Amino acid sequence: MSTTRTGVGEEMKQSFGFEKVDDGQKQDKVDEVFHHVAKRYDLMNDFMSMGIHRAWKQAMVAQLNPPMRDGWRSLDVAGGTGDIAFKIVEASNRHAHTTVLDINGSMLAVGRERSEKNGLIDNLSFVEANAEELPFENGSFDAYTIAFGIRNVPDINKALGEAYRVLKRGGRFLCLEFSDVNVPLLEQFYEAWSFNVIPPVGKLVTGDAQPYQYLVESIRKFPNQDNFAKMIETAGFQRVTYRNYSGGIAALHSGWKL
Repeated sequence: MSTTRTGVGEEMKQSFGFEKVDDGQKQDKVDEVFHHVAKRYDLMNDFMSMGIHRAWKQAMVAQLNPPMRDGWRSLDVAGGTGDIAFKIVEASNRHAHTTVLDINGSMLAVGRERSEKNGLIDNLSFVEANAEELPFENGSFDAYTIAFGIRNVPDINKALGEAYRVLKRGGRFLCLEFSDVNVPLLEQFYEAWSFNVIPPVGKLVTGDAQPYQYLVESIRKFPNQDNFAKMIETAGFQRVTYRNYSGGIAALHSGWKL
């Protein structure tokens, strides 16, 4: 299978990293990956990004700027371990309520346990469901966030449509995702780091290199910044922008339901 990035995401339905799979097979394969890495997911994010993912996530929540008032609700999709949700609740001075949605029960179990330890359980709900078929009414949320998860969704266009549907008018969509590096020397280093270092170290940490091989391959298949912005616009969002972090290793995409 070609290692080039997809144009508008349709190829992602059959892309399990660089492997081409039949329609309907990707979700089960992705689930298996995250069941395997759930308890070490945040640790490996530290390693894969050399710790910088924490600053990117903090910048994402700063952009969201959740208000310090009761009644404001956000949905964090593919956020099972609770990383983004915890930051949103704390940034709102514990006024916001965030629903953490993930298709993977193992990831959600980690998030629930962490939320109880951090005393945040009253501000959070945990829902096991598919990003392509959200179990919420139209206009339910003030914000929708997803960090490093949308590339694992088989039908990205459908997930974006669901994001638009469940947002209120005036609601904001924010997506943080690994993206297309645009600094030549950094690109060469990042490529070598991703393929030569991350899978072997993943094997040392978890006993299996394959999940991490998939993760680095899936980054290379995901649409670049401009093409993903077009997909967000096609879903109905307006004022669509993106901001590169660390030379394009990650990008924060923003859109509004107006």
